Amino acid sequence: MPDLVETMFYVRETPWHNLGVRVEEALNSEEALQAASLDWEVIQNPIRSEAGFPIHGYKANIRNTDNRILGVVTDRYKVVQNKEAFQFTDELLGEGVVYETAGSLQEGRKVWMLARLPQKYQLAGDEVTPYLVFSNSHDGAGGIKVALTPIRVVCQNTLNLALSGAKRSWSAIHAGNINSKLDEAKTTLLLSEFYLVKLATEAENLSNVKVSDKQLLEYIEQLLPFPNEPSQLQVNNIKILRHNLRQCFYDAPDLRGMSNNAWRFINAVSDFATHSKPLRQTANYKESLFARTIDGNPLIDKAYELIKNT
Repeated sequence: MPDLVETMFYVRETPWHNLGVRVEEALNSEEALQAASLDWEVIQNPIRSEAGFPIHGYKANIRNTDNRILGVVTDRYKVVQNKEAFQFTDELLGEGVVYETAGSLQEGRKVWMLARLPQKYQLAGDEVTPYLVFSNSHDGAGGIKVALTPIRVVCQNTLNLALSGAKRSWSAIHAGNINSKLDEAKTTLLLSEFYLVKLATEAENLSNVKVSDKQLLEYIEQLLPFPNEPSQLQVNNIKILRHNLRQCFYDAPDLRGMSNNAWRFINAVSDFATHSKPLRQTANYKESLFARTIDGNPLIDKAYELIKNT
């Protein structure tokens, strides 16, 4: 498993991010904690200088199972334990929620869980399953994040479009009253139905917008522009990426039944962004792809903006 991933599980079929250890059945929160090796706690210890003097205002977040230092934080930092995170999602989603993947990154400094919601939705003739992603950090470098992520069932593409007026995610820092902030997250995520309804409406609207061969090339060129004063290598690489995206639009098996319209273009970009391997594969590119499950993929959002502004 790549260096950035410390522990992780997934259910049955390999997920779109191709990371993790397989289990046969979706799990409840207690089972998921154990399967993902997240059944540990963070303790906070005071910090001292090499001379033994206390460093006021700061503490070290330490994992209790192996005494690994996860990060140095201020006294204002409030720990949200892994078990509390699962309890939060249990309460948010209701009885019977099952987890399809969970794990830790960067030696425990970041943890996440992904739970499948029981409802399914139809978007322009496609079946979409919504997931809830909860991400937390123990190193002081990030906060708590909760997001709704619609996944297109037929090909496991993420459809995290940034829709105006329909919130998909929520975040907070590790300070102040954590319980009240989690209550705020629950209120926000209860509005997820509104996001999915608006996404379905937008999918129908985009499916009625025709995209000609010429328009497709123009969109791709704007989406993947050449840099200023590019080298020949950069020119060649951009041309390869443009060709691959064009192939996604015309040849992807899951898109062949669609007309040449804007919704097909959005899905082609999603397919390209979700599944295509980069020309230069870093050791952790799959983890970076998974991280965009919460934050959204800028390439998909840029494609959506191109369509909307045409």
